[in-house]
Amino acid sequence: MKIFITGTAGFIGFHLSKLLLEEGFIVHGYDAMTDYYDVSLKNRRHEILEKYSNFTCDVGALENQTLLERIAEDFCPDIIVHLAAQAGVRYSLENPRAYIDSNIIGSFNVMELARKLNIKHLLIASTSSVYGANTDMPFIETEKADTQLTIYSASKKSNESMAHSYAHLYNIPTTIFRFFTVYGPWGRPDLALYKFVDAILDGRTIDIYNHGNMYRDFTYVDDLVYAIKLLIDVVPKYSENDLISHDSLSPVAPYRIVNIGNSDKIKLLDFVDAIEECIGKKAQKNYMDIQAGDVPATWANADLLEKLTGYRPNTNFREGISKFVEWYRDYYQK
Repeated sequence: MKIFITGTAGFIGFHLSKLLLEEGFIVHGYDAMTDYYDVSLKNRRHEILEKYSNFTCDVGALENQTLLERIAEDFCPDIIVHLAAQAGVRYSLENPRAYIDSNIIGSFNVMELARKLNIKHLLIASTSSVYGANTDMPFIETEKADTQLTIYSASKKSNESMAHSYAHLYNIPTTIFRFFTVYGPWGRPDLALYKFVDAILDGRTIDIYNHGNMYRDFTYVDDLVYAIKLLIDVVPKYSENDLISHDSLSPVAPYRIVNIGNSDKIKLLDFVDAIEECIGKKAQKNYMDIQAGDVPATWANADLLEKLTGYRPNTNFREGISKFVEWYRDYYQK
C-alpha cells in the first residue's frame, strides 16, 4: 500500500513513517522544513527515514498547490495522512497568519488533492484544543466543540468542518483524529517535556503555568502512531448497520472523528516530579498565571478508538518520560 504523508520531518510524522516503513508500506513524505524550531532535528529525522528503501520524500510548502499536486500525482498514493501543520498554541498568539496559511490554505490543498486522486482514505490530524472552553470531561467526540480559544484551535476546527464538506460532496472517506498532549523521543523543542528537561539539566528555571493547577492527558508517541496505523484500515462508510454506541460517524458523509489519548489526566506538577526523579535533580520553578488561550485541563475518552480498533494508548507517563530523557541525553550528550 502506498501512503502519502505530510509532515514526515515532524515529530509525529517521523514516528508514523518509521512504523509504517518497518511494516512494509511504501511511504512518500512531504515537508516544508520550516524554521519554527531547529531544522537540524528535522533533517536528522529524515536522514533516519531515508535509510529505508521504501521511503522517498520532497521538500515543499503545503501552500504551494502546484508542487504538492505534481509530487502526489507522480506517487499516486492509496492513502493520505495529513499531519503537517503550523503547531503550537502559544505561538499562535504571536504569529496567527502562519496558521491561516499552513493550516487552512495548506489543508484545503490537501483536500483538493484527495478529491482529484480519488483517495481510498484521507486521515487528518486535529487536536484536543478544539474542545476549547468545554469543561465536561473526559472529552468525547460526539459533544459540541464550538468554543475554540486560539487561532491554532480555530484553524484545526476549520479543517474538521472543511473535511466534512469534502467527504459529503465528493464521497472521500475521511477520519479526523484529535491528539492529546503527545510526547516522547524526538519531540519538538517547544513542547513542555523537552523544555523542562533541557532547563533542569542546565540549571535554568522552568515556568509553571496556572500555579501548577494544570492537567493534561499525556499520550506517548508510539501509542499514538500505532493507533493511527490501525485507523488506516477503519475506513468510514456510512450505514445504519455500521453504527456503534457513541460513534461520531456522520449521518451524511463517510466521515468520523476519533480521540487518541491516554484516557488519564495527569497533574502538571506530578509530571514535573517524574522528570525530576528521572534526571535526579530538582527543578527551579517559576509559578505563573495561566496564559491567554490556554485551558486548565484536557482528558480524552478513548472508548471509540478502542471499539473501532481494539486498542487504546496505555503507556504510563513515568515510563514515557524515562524514554524521552534517555533519548535526550544520548542525542545531546548531556
